[in-house]
Amino acid sequence: MAAQTNIVIWRDAHLGAAFVAAPAFWAGLWWWNSPPLDLSWILREPLGFAIPAFVYPILEEIVFRGGLQTFLLRYPRGGANWRGFSLANIATSAVFAALHLFSHSLLWSVATFLPSVVFGYFRDRHSSLVSPIALHVFYNSGYFWLFGLH
Repeated sequence: MAAQTNIVIWRDAHLGAAFVAAPAFWAGLWWWNSPPLDLSWILREPLGFAIPAFVYPILEEIVFRGGLQTFLLRYPRGGANWRGFSLANIATSAVFAALHLFSHSLLWSVATFLPSVVFGYFRDRHSSLVSPIALHVFYNSGYFWLFGLH
């Protein structure tokens, strides 16, 4: 059953669009604020790359999508839907963005809301953490590889 579910997940056109959106987002960031390009920094600081690119996204998805969003979906209003987005997803994404205020500026914290809603959408759509974890790792990996730890 799990193998069949994974096949369905990876054939999802919405998921493909979400993966394609990440490089467009990185390009927009690059256009808006072009930092010096140093793509080899991850070879000098592999842990500095691996932790925000792989460890944080996995832990965040387990806590937020696997924990909080799943918990909120148990309530009738949590499953209420607006254009494909559950109230549980919106609330979880708001908490996710708010908690980024501890380590990011207000603008960057608010900017985490949109990808969080996308990750939550796929948690709801697939009833799984596979696609939100994969997306979050992809988004963070590209972002941190291009922009470093600034």
